[in-house]
Amino acid sequence: MKNPSNNPRSKSLPLKRDFKPAYILTIIVVVGMGALSLAGLITPNRFYPSEEFIQSYLVNDGINLILGIPILLGSMWLTRRGKLVGLLFWPGALLYVLYNYIAYIFGLPFSLITFVYLALVVLCGANIFVLLNFIDRKSVQQLLAGNVPVKFSGWVLVLFGVLFFIRAIGMLIEANTSQTSLAVSEIGVLIADMVLSVFMAGGGVLLLRQMALGYASALGLLFAASTLFIGLIMVLLLGPVLIETSIVLTDVIVVFIMGLFCFIPFGLFVRGVVKLDAQRGPSALEYPEIEDIGKKH
Repeated sequence: MKNPSNNPRSKSLPLKRDFKPAYILTIIVVVGMGALSLAGLITPNRFYPSEEFIQSYLVNDGINLILGIPILLGSMWLTRRGKLVGLLFWPGALLYVLYNYIAYIFGLPFSLITFVYLALVVLCGANIFVLLNFIDRKSVQQLLAGNVPVKFSGWVLVLFGVLFFIRAIGMLIEANTSQTSLAVSEIGVLIADMVLSVFMAGGGVLLLRQMALGYASALGLLFAASTLFIGLIMVLLLGPVLIETSIVLTDVIVVFIMGLFCFIPFGLFVRGVVKLDAQRGPSALEYPEIEDIGKKH
């Protein structure tokens, strides 16, 4: 199998080719996300045309800086260190950003800045495509089979995806038929929920069918969903600091309990992948199983 990168540690990863384009695209996303979030925090009135939108998005700009950017950089750093867990986290971190900016696109009035949000969504989508195509999915399947909770994780992804999709589409239909008004920002979140739900349910089905793409994408999907729950908890806790709202402890507890349905399979999946990383030892540079597969192909 061809060496996917000049970095010796990256030889330990199941990659089919040099993944430098993924690094470049992700750095562009990090820079764009950081600039937008800082600008939104510093000059909210220029980005958000009313107090309602400031209340909805200002805290999220802060979360983007303290959660969104670190998970992107952390995934890249772990990947550069030759860690499989970092490589599998990476698409999920990008999906988290994609989700956020879909909510911005549909939840804010159209303006020139909408094109910047759209560009970030396209960049994240393209980067996820690049990563999942550059990863040797069959090698990942070979490594993870028997080491991660396939059925448990698959069913969680399917059920969460289906339930959240039904919830989102139901709320949109109900608002339309009963002529009750939903806040524009809430509509943006519901559309983002629908997009994420499709990915989750599809990834769960692929994992349950034990297809290579399911193994390659499952941890990223669980990571994205878990990070969104963590982000929501942070929004509830940081609201009083940034927009002078009050903390409702019951809301925090409810979101945490809901998040457990993602946190638990995510933790079990991570444990299995981390064990695989540890089995190589710090000096090992290559997965022998992957080399065997590469020679066969």
